[in-house]
Amino acid sequence: MGSENVSVEYLSAGANRQTAVADWSRGGLLAFGADTNVAFWAPKENSQRGISGLLSGHGDVVKAVTFLPDDDGDEASYLISGANDKSLIVWKSTHDQTRFKLLHTSHDHAGAINCIAAIRVANEPARWLIASGAADATINIWSFEADKLELLQTIKTTPKFFPLCLSLSWIDDCGNVLALAAAGTKDSIQILTTETQSDAIQFQTQATLRGHEGWIRSLSFARESSKPGNDLLLASASQDKYVRIWRFHQGQELPAATAEGADPSSGAYMPGKSPSNKAHWIKAAGKDFSVTFEALLLGHEDWIYSAKWHAHADGKLQLLSTSADNSLAIWEADPESGIWVSMVRLGEISREKGATTATGSTGGFWTGLWSPDGNSVACLGRTGSWRRWEYDVSEDLWRPCIATSGHTKAVTGIAWSKDGEYLLSTSLDQTTRLHTKWTSSGANTWHEMSRPQIHGYDLNCIDSISATQFVSGADEKLMRVFSEPRSVAAMLHKLGGIGSVGEVSAMPDAANMPVLGLSNKAIDAVDDDAEIQPVDDRDREAMDPASIVKKSQLDLDRPPYEEILSRATLWPEAEKLYGHGYELSCLAASHDGTLVASACKASSLNHAVIRIFETERWTELRPPLAAHTLTATRLRFSSDDRHLLSVGRDRQWAVFQRTVGGSEATTTPYELLQANPKGHTRMILDCAWAPASSGDASRPLLFATAGRDKQIRVWRALVNAEGRLEFAQAAAVSTGVPVTAVDFLPWAVGEGRYVLAFGTETGCVGTYLVSADGTDAKEQPLPVGMHLPKTVLQLAWRSSQKGEAAAAELAVAGEDSSLRLYAFKDGFLHGV
Repeated sequence: MGSENVSVEYLSAGANRQTAVADWSRGGLLAFGADTNVAFWAPKENSQRGISGLLSGHGDVVKAVTFLPDDDGDEASYLISGANDKSLIVWKSTHDQTRFKLLHTSHDHAGAINCIAAIRVANEPARWLIASGAADATINIWSFEADKLELLQTIKTTPKFFPLCLSLSWIDDCGNVLALAAAGTKDSIQILTTETQSDAIQFQTQATLRGHEGWIRSLSFARESSKPGNDLLLASASQDKYVRIWRFHQGQELPAATAEGADPSSGAYMPGKSPSNKAHWIKAAGKDFSVTFEALLLGHEDWIYSAKWHAHADGKLQLLSTSADNSLAIWEADPESGIWVSMVRLGEISREKGATTATGSTGGFWTGLWSPDGNSVACLGRTGSWRRWEYDVSEDLWRPCIATSGHTKAVTGIAWSKDGEYLLSTSLDQTTRLHTKWTSSGANTWHEMSRPQIHGYDLNCIDSISATQFVSGADEKLMRVFSEPRSVAAMLHKLGGIGSVGEVSAMPDAANMPVLGLSNKAIDAVDDDAEIQPVDDRDREAMDPASIVKKSQLDLDRPPYEEILSRATLWPEAEKLYGHGYELSCLAASHDGTLVASACKASSLNHAVIRIFETERWTELRPPLAAHTLTATRLRFSSDDRHLLSVGRDRQWAVFQRTVGGSEATTTPYELLQANPKGHTRMILDCAWAPASSGDASRPLLFATAGRDKQIRVWRALVNAEGRLEFAQAAAVSTGVPVTAVDFLPWAVGEGRYVLAFGTETGCVGTYLVSADGTDAKEQPLPVGMHLPKTVLQLAWRSSQKGEAAAAELAVAGEDSSLRLYAFKDGFLHGV
């Protein structure tokens, strides 16, 4: 079976909140750390497909990513990443420039790697110098040549600080003297230099630049212009809310502006604190250099996380700064006066920041990047989502563009809508997200289209009740039911052809979250010109100005941008379901949408019960179903809803059968058919029903269970002597590692066989072809590149799409914060 029968349809993952976490190559590829992975995205690609690949190699959160600068070609050949696992990895691109393979791993640091800087020092043969700063208070200097990484020097920071940012640049005209700027958890910047012509490259501390009053998060070097003999500029961004620019000038004379005693802050500095303009002198390779304070950039209202230079083709030098105040600014020097001014301000308007609610604030921008041509900028926010703007020359305007988004913590639950039109995912990042295909563009790419729930608790489980309703459970004792608002339904219909416009008339317009609440309230959308009242923090029902939904916000011809996703696509809460005593562990909705079954974390019989709720009046049907003694880990209704299967940490499975006739409307419609207290030898983690046999008596009812005992077991129903169904083990497959997720394809394939997908604790994803009687299971492994670096938490096959003979699609939820969608051709499913 060739890997050409399986393809990646969609990848979604949020970026890690670190300043050095991303880089944009000259070839247009943007790489960023996403949990333990390195994700690739081509922002300017016409198809707008989002993440194109995920690299696995690190054992902990990736904090620093940089491409090695390549002077010869346009494409990036090498990528370097550093992570909390103290490792530095060099990746080399393969033939198509978007795929990289692991070339070298180093564990020379004794702490998490926070930042990386690199510079090309020779062309023939190609050689780079790399600096890496870590939480062991050291900076390592590396040489990379002929695919080999060599440690040249370890610099201990004095006075001791943890490096958070580094920048490398040539300080002289000839390219003999290299300067390294380093800063972090102190308010000063260390300047080190080395001569590259000498036999041994050894950096020496030359100057300490003072002036900032907080930790320094970002450093960036740039030449003032392309003219010979021009000065070098260093920008430093700090938590003191200011950006400082420093000038490096060659020669024994001070630069003209400093010599004349000009005020570098142009009169705009903090009261009573005149910025020091002391000149620092550096001597290297027999040359003299001065470092002077050039300018103080004021305008941000909160910590500044990044500052990055871009030298445009026309010689114009601009600086991009991003801040926790939800804005990014582009600065340039006024050609007449030389004063640095903010030319462009993008992001949030202060009046609508709305930091009081989960939906009100995007939480600041953690890093900002320039595109290679300088016509586009991308920045990363608290929600792990990217935002991007592109410069429109004709209108002299920066326009927002489609970017990419994803969960920032483990994806704990996934569920397809009952008609298979969209996919819901929920996560420990306390959000529920709706993903579907953007068909109106013709590109048929997948995107996050709505964020129905933004919560105050970690979310654990989710299921779809109908095409317009779902239920979710979190680390609270209740479940919440959400109904689709009219604005989102109309958008999904327009962009993805989902539903019909006639269905939306009875729905509320939109939803928002009150200032001090957890429940999404149904609201009416307002006209664009409606006056917005200021928020009153004393009123529990007060409407945050940032969470008001305007009618035009979801009248879109493309997927919504992050600020709309996080504010205007909430679903109103229809109901709360109470009854459990502890955090929800699992839930399931019946296929006909009339019942919801749920269970919570439990260490006793009282709490290990399964509660059943009906969805017409949202009442609990009693008594609850008892079988387990510890937490139930998964609940599954059979495809005809006649049976309910539960598995748990007590190593047992239980099957409940639908009762027939005579029962009260308030009575639980299920009774225990069979329980197997020794279903597995360790806890059972997941289960799944094979699709219904459509009345074919020769094909028995089957289900599969998967457990910590490294086994997948298939159970078959037989009729016993009393005429009752009884399940017995038909097959057991040993996987060598604990199995954490299983799911059956909702229809049988050639010769009546079933396809069972499985995921393991080590991240392996594969399938078994199971015979109609359950006695035979043949494994079909997936290509190694489709495995996850961490545990697979849930699997969900897409239910059959109407009138479409498309490939089967499997959604994979990972502990690595990724959501993946794999497409399988018939050849794979039939075992060809």
